[in-house]
Amino acid sequence: MARPRDLEAHGIPGRYLGQLAREGLLEKVGRGLYAPADAAVSEHRSLAEVAKRTPRGVICLLSALSFHGLTTQSPFEVWLAIGPKDRAPRPAGVGLRVVRFSGKARDAGIQTAVIDGVSVRVYGPAKTVADCFKFRSKVGVDVAIEALRDCVAQKLSSADELAAYARICRVAQVMQPYMEAIL
Repeated sequence: MARPRDLEAHGIPGRYLGQLAREGLLEKVGRGLYAPADAAVSEHRSLAEVAKRTPRGVICLLSALSFHGLTTQSPFEVWLAIGPKDRAPRPAGVGLRVVRFSGKARDAGIQTAVIDGVSVRVYGPAKTVADCFKFRSKVGVDVAIEALRDCVAQKLSSADELAAYARICRVAQVMQPYMEAIL
């Protein structure tokens, strides 16, 4: 995927993208976002689109659970974490749910994955589970428990790692009974 400003950094005028889209060589994915017409579409393409539009954002909660295979649900919108003072992105073609994170809870546990040639920042499995308990009123306690159970069953993180992120997200006392029951 490419934006006009990505090509302008290499000395190629952005107007060529529109011309290539009219000729059928590129597909216009959304406003100011283009992909090769013959590119295979992955199941996480919407994450790549959001990451390309919001490079400082981090994929979180239900979208991160789905990415890591920790839920049976398929979110119909992309959950994106931004800073407390960051400008919220306007959704363009992709359903977007913005959640504000601050301090250590925003900066800890970020991993980088490449989806459809785009570098996507996504929270790791243990951090995502802790976030689900922190935002249990938004995602549901049942989703948080399922994520914890799946994370432990798939051995994606250790109990110590889960406890560390629970402390960072300030949900250690909330998660402790569930962790004792599952572990």
